[in-house]
Amino acid sequence: MNAPRARILCVDDEPFNLSLLEAMLSPRSYDVVTAVNGPEALEIIRTERIDICLLDVMMPGMDGFEVCRRIKSDEEHGAIPVIMITALADREHHIRGTEAGAEDFITKPLDASEVLARITMLLHVKALSDQLKNARSAAEKANLAKSEFLSSMSHELRSPLNAILGFAQLMETDSPSPTPAQKESITQILQAGWHLLTLINEILDLAKIESRQVPLSREPVSLAEVIQECLGMIEPQAHQHGTRMILPRFDMPRFVLADRTRVKQVLVNLLSNAVKYNTTQGTVEVKCAENTPGRVRVSVRDSGAGLGTEQLAQLFQPFNRLGQEGSAEEGTGIGLMVAKRLVELMAGEIGVESTVGVGSEFWFELISADDPHSSLAEADAAAVARPRAPRGKQQRTLLYVEDNPANLTLVERIIARHPDISLLTATDGTAGIEIARGSRPDVILTDINLPGINGFEVLKLLSSDPATAHIPVIAVSANAMLPDIQRGLNEGFFRYITKPIKVDEFMAALDGALEYAGHHPGPEQPHTEE
Repeated sequence: MNAPRARILCVDDEPFNLSLLEAMLSPRSYDVVTAVNGPEALEIIRTERIDICLLDVMMPGMDGFEVCRRIKSDEEHGAIPVIMITALADREHHIRGTEAGAEDFITKPLDASEVLARITMLLHVKALSDQLKNARSAAEKANLAKSEFLSSMSHELRSPLNAILGFAQLMETDSPSPTPAQKESITQILQAGWHLLTLINEILDLAKIESRQVPLSREPVSLAEVIQECLGMIEPQAHQHGTRMILPRFDMPRFVLADRTRVKQVLVNLLSNAVKYNTTQGTVEVKCAENTPGRVRVSVRDSGAGLGTEQLAQLFQPFNRLGQEGSAEEGTGIGLMVAKRLVELMAGEIGVESTVGVGSEFWFELISADDPHSSLAEADAAAVARPRAPRGKQQRTLLYVEDNPANLTLVERIIARHPDISLLTATDGTAGIEIARGSRPDVILTDINLPGINGFEVLKLLSSDPATAHIPVIAVSANAMLPDIQRGLNEGFFRYITKPIKVDEFMAALDGALEYAGHHPGPEQPHTEE
């Protein structure tokens, strides 16, 4: 299909000049449109497709400079190239034309070859600009579709996992206790379920990182605290493999300027790999030092089989497990790629040194930071360390709004173990609001994706009603991407719990909400005559 002919608008109050321009342009297969004043030209631009505007400067009423300014200020048509034409060749008029937004300037008397050359050049530039604009628009649409797909996929995968892992956790701690054979089966279910959740998280993490959708906070992070927390997460795995952990002794506090959650994610990945691919009864040593001024290096050394030159060249590539695909160790080959991208996003470096038969040492460096000790930091630490207050014997009421029967049943089973809490349920947002207004529960849990009105609308309606505005509302959702969580907290949810839920974390959030509710009672319910 042939491209449409370029349409050129010629604006001049002299009919002779318009005829001259038509004579120059028409033989070159351009469609020529004419206007004799500024308002007529602007109306044509608003209603017709115009590719280039040849604009006389000296016109009665609205001069060419003003016409050009109005074209360029129009959001829809501002990209149309403007060539200003005038008999005045002085520098001042050139400057005024440039300030008005004109792309080019031609002086009279007109030379046909010069006019055609300028038009050809600007049409070529415009075509490239249009291609770039279309490509950017297509990329933005594709990126949006990818984000929506990732969010949807995360939700669809997490919902069934919530039931699997939730009920398995209940079975594990059921009374009477499961038999040894049942316990072994439950352990296998939990291990496989949590591993599947890890795979989902890693795939989503990699996709978000590649599209630069990972929000990062930059704050002083204590490496001693992070290493200790990561050790707690790795110890069960190390114990199972018979691996001895050697940790650094911090003679002085060391802080890095980074995102605490992401530093933990990187370190847990390196520690997990060091344990997973170690020798039996091997060792994993963590070191922390300021090798380069202004940067702190954290290294993880193992006593495993080591990596050859060819394997080292393939590190940090997605889905590459370096020949471990057939081993008993589970993995995706994504973790190191995610770690590399995260370290780079935090303005750091990551690398490895390895010797076959001796072991490997993975390391990452981040920008060092000063100790942020302050009264606020100490108060925050004290709040974290403070033991959770017991709920006491007072009967409390919880409302759970959820349309998934398996999730409802799971929470019913969890709450059944706490006789001081009575549970009310609703399967849609409208019913949940009615129950909340009538029963005034102490805490409300709500799913986000509900039939009818969603969880955000439920929160908005509850918050706008003086009878329910005081009730803390916790989101329980399979929408687990960081933007989803941040939006939930920004909208006003007391906590945002992601599915599959961990029972201990669920109860900790519930206890916090109940404690808050105890200190923020709402208006008393009106008494009704029987």
